[in-house]
Amino acid sequence: MVQGLVAGITTNAVAAFGEELGWRGFLQREFGLMGLGFWRSSALVGFIWGIWHAPLILQGHNYPRHPAAGVFMMIIGALLMLPILGYIRLKAKSVIAAAVFHRTFNGTYALSIMTIKGGNDLLTGTLGLAGFVSLAAVNLALLLCDRFFAKEPDAGKPADASNET
Repeated sequence: MVQGLVAGITTNAVAAFGEELGWRGFLQREFGLMGLGFWRSSALVGFIWGIWHAPLILQGHNYPRHPAAGVFMMIIGALLMLPILGYIRLKAKSVIAAAVFHRTFNGTYALSIMTIKGGNDLLTGTLGLAGFVSLAAVNLALLLCDRFFAKEPDAGKPADASNET
């Protein structure tokens, strides 16, 4: 756990910076998709992001026993993960925070599969059905907190374009 957390805020974050800059920095913000609103742009970028992972998934990454079904699972995972990363990016006004979270999430991913003996890779772990339930709950909490408790709700309005990384 400690190793995953430390790696997430150091070397892993550096590796994720390019991906975050491309997906959340360029495609979602600079390409103008935020004009669609937070949730629609998150769904569109999440779908594209999930498809983008398909070649790696088909080679057995993340879903070694179910690579074809894994592509669809990865699309669902990306759809559920994108609003979380996008919201972090909006609140921090920087892709750096999203990169740190993304790679910390990836760095601790192994914990969810190392602690479970057996099981189906489509059902267990953070990118299985069990993880999707958790990610969906986080998305719901994000929606409710932003809508009802935030002084200035961010989800649903275009990002501020001033001096962001």
